[in-house]
Amino acid sequence: MPVVRLAGVTRSYRTGQVRVDALRDVDLSVESGEFVSIMGPSGSGKSTLLNLVGCLDRPTSGSREIAGQLTDRMSDGALADLRNRFLGFVFQDFRLMPDLDALANVELPLVYRGLPARERHRLARAALEEVGLAARAHHRPAQLSGGEQQRVAIARALVGQPALILADEPTGALDSQSSRMIMAIFQRLNRERGLTIVQVTHDERVARHGGRLIRLLDGRVVSDEPVVERIVEEEAAPAAEAAALPAGAAGPAGQGGEQR
Repeated sequence: MPVVRLAGVTRSYRTGQVRVDALRDVDLSVESGEFVSIMGPSGSGKSTLLNLVGCLDRPTSGSREIAGQLTDRMSDGALADLRNRFLGFVFQDFRLMPDLDALANVELPLVYRGLPARERHRLARAALEEVGLAARAHHRPAQLSGGEQQRVAIARALVGQPALILADEPTGALDSQSSRMIMAIFQRLNRERGLTIVQVTHDERVARHGGRLIRLLDGRVVSDEPVVERIVEEEAAPAAEAAALPAGAAGPAGQGGEQR
């Protein structure tokens, strides 16, 4: 069963008297276990499409089904509940709470679900271990490099065991080494856990880490093809990397070869 199904979706906005069609009659299906990359020039509709798949916006027309649920008539509250239970989000700017440590940031989706503190702590620690940051559980974002912050964001997306991870330019604020690490983590999660991933990127090399590439132009899907020469990353052991550094050794993001 598809995790995502869009049929004839259009998203229009009005700027004064002018109507702008950000998406035009888009049909899209993403099967469970796929790793899909979406590319297109600025203004092509990439972010609009990701927002619709993530139930952060509503189609002007057409039908949307996410995780087997038809969303066309859902209330805002029901959409919020669907996002919390079935979707995980990773953003270019990490969107971590600066006053919370890594563990508390990862716990946030579980707080909204009302899980007891002990269960939240257990699941959040397991998610941090999944991305090699168990040793950084009590570091705040300002004490982490950019790559580490993005790994915390991935752990936060994973902690609720979502059906789908949506990543918006997940490597856009990182250097090439950190970008490869993030892509290696995504590929491992997709390969070993069968996690469905949809990422938007402007970087052709990053896009080729997925198994399928969708290109947009002027709000329309102009190509949808398998990635022929897929890039496969060998994941360095992030857990060993983190354990090798003493507590507090990481400087602010942007140091140590990683950029914010």
